[in-house]
Amino acid sequence: MAKKDTPSFKPKKRSLPARLAYGSAVVGVWSAIVGILLIAYLSLDMPDLENLPPAGSRDTAVVVKAINGATLVRRGPIYGDWVSFEETPRALVNAFVAIEDRSFFEHGGIDAKGLLRAVWSNVRAGGVRAGGSTITQQLAKNLFLSNQRTIKRKAQELLMSLWLEQKFTKEQILTLYLNRVYFGGGAYGIDAASRKFFGHAASNMSIAESAVLAGLVKAPSRLAPHINPEGAWERARVVLGAMANTGTITAAAQAKISEQSPQWRAPPTGRDIRFYTDWVEIEARRLAPSLKGQSLVIHTTLDPSVQRAASLSVARGLGREGERSNASEAALIAIDHDGAVRAMVGGKDYGKSQYNRVTQAKRQPGSAFKLFTYLAALEAGIKPTDRYIDRATVIEDWAPKNYSGEFNGEMSVREAFARSINTIAVQVAERIGRDKGVSVAKRLGIQTPVSAVPSLPLGTEEVRLIELAGSYAAVANGGHLASPYSIIEITTLEGQVLYRRRPESPRTVIRSDVVEDMTAMLSSVVAWGSGRNAALQRPAAGKSGTSQDSRDAVFAGFTSDMTAVVWVGNDDGTPMRNVTGGGLPARIWQDFMTEAHASSPVRPLLADAALYANAAEYRDPEPVQETEPKEKKKGFFSRLFGGS
Repeated sequence: MAKKDTPSFKPKKRSLPARLAYGSAVVGVWSAIVGILLIAYLSLDMPDLENLPPAGSRDTAVVVKAINGATLVRRGPIYGDWVSFEETPRALVNAFVAIEDRSFFEHGGIDAKGLLRAVWSNVRAGGVRAGGSTITQQLAKNLFLSNQRTIKRKAQELLMSLWLEQKFTKEQILTLYLNRVYFGGGAYGIDAASRKFFGHAASNMSIAESAVLAGLVKAPSRLAPHINPEGAWERARVVLGAMANTGTITAAAQAKISEQSPQWRAPPTGRDIRFYTDWVEIEARRLAPSLKGQSLVIHTTLDPSVQRAASLSVARGLGREGERSNASEAALIAIDHDGAVRAMVGGKDYGKSQYNRVTQAKRQPGSAFKLFTYLAALEAGIKPTDRYIDRATVIEDWAPKNYSGEFNGEMSVREAFARSINTIAVQVAERIGRDKGVSVAKRLGIQTPVSAVPSLPLGTEEVRLIELAGSYAAVANGGHLASPYSIIEITTLEGQVLYRRRPESPRTVIRSDVVEDMTAMLSSVVAWGSGRNAALQRPAAGKSGTSQDSRDAVFAGFTSDMTAVVWVGNDDGTPMRNVTGGGLPARIWQDFMTEAHASSPVRPLLADAALYANAAEYRDPEPVQETEPKEKKKGFFSRLFGGS
């Protein structure tokens, strides 16, 4: 029997419109699902959109202050006053809209036409020449996102832009943007930028100044007027052209305004202060490494009036004699007798070279190093009145020579030191043992390794100027260690104390009788010896030093109030022309000390030695309470115990 055929069911054919509708529905459903999943994915690490972070919150600020509270330098974000939309100059609004987002008041956060226009411009240019981000997108990026150029970051930016447009009015968005955008030089917001670059509040900006600020956001670090005024003005003229194209200024106004750039605020004087503040920041990280990444206020020992005297003296000295002497660089450090650094000039021009010749460079101090040999000799029982003969001397096949090239016969130790007689210094070192000179140098604060070579008394071993200054200060204060320091206190921006220098018991490193003899010998150098050019209208003591072929020239010395060291030379070691430590460096030292002591009473050397001697009796100072710093007390005694 034949099987019945199984009936077959053929699907009903849909019409073309029905198929299109069905396909569209499927695509729509899946697009919605993918869109929801994509939004969920992008939202996983989205920031809290209800809590706007502060401008520049990813940056840390470091403020360095002088002993009198004056701000020496601020590195990091700078903020001005909040400027409302009503207070914002109309020219500034027009400038930003013209150059950054011409459809700002029409689009909903994303400008499709502008994006396509930017893509077409980039294709024609064969590279990235134009951007398609609206002001709303830029605000979203500045508020919440990093500068990473990834598809995910761009998608998050678009989502945030849509949210911002729903959350705020156009005026509010523009106000947020103008008060948070970065303009270079650490300045966030139009008021901070206006004050930094033009010296007045944002509400008073002219059309030209408005064009400058609008042009900076493209490349703030490169175009900021304090480093590139020509580039800033060139970009501003492009903005003025855009304003003319949008009709917010006339062509005639554009031409007239473009003729003259705005009056830039004069940059702060004394760039040499950065040698000191750079060193201070390094010291802060050394003292408190756990503070890295935090915003800090560093209170230092620098005295602005002393610093100014140092800067002017170095500039005058090199200006008068540098070229004819073939001396291109100089450095100066001045410290109190407890080690507080009051002034530091690390080189001729910080803008050209940030290398600090006080704290980083190792130089041959020449005969200024004889301090350590003669201190060791005095400790060993040699007297300033003892007699030695200046004559040909040979040590291990090496024969020292005097600068004059002559021998002067018999003389006292004091005279030999004052006249910087090399042969007698070597004889003294050989008699007591060179290692004793090395030991004294380390004891007084020379941290750079030095070797007990025959030429050690002549300063052929290299040291840092800051170490030499501390060593001479140890004599000036009566024989107590004077380690140079710069930081009194470190606080947060809100004033919370993070670090405070504790007073230390003075540590005796030289006997008082040795100090007195050494001070008398150093005084002879200035009074009638090789350092006569350093003589002041007050008691002074010091020692000149010159390396072989006049490659380095140094003068180190002190008064009753301050110790200072001056170096002159060339970074590449090129010999100078007949420059000695008793010449140009001594004249710079004398010029500086005269101005730095202008308001100080004349006092004898070692006037404060008794204070140190008495202070050396106490032990274990009371812990410093973490309170707001008290007003600085004037006078040496308060500086000694409080470090301020």
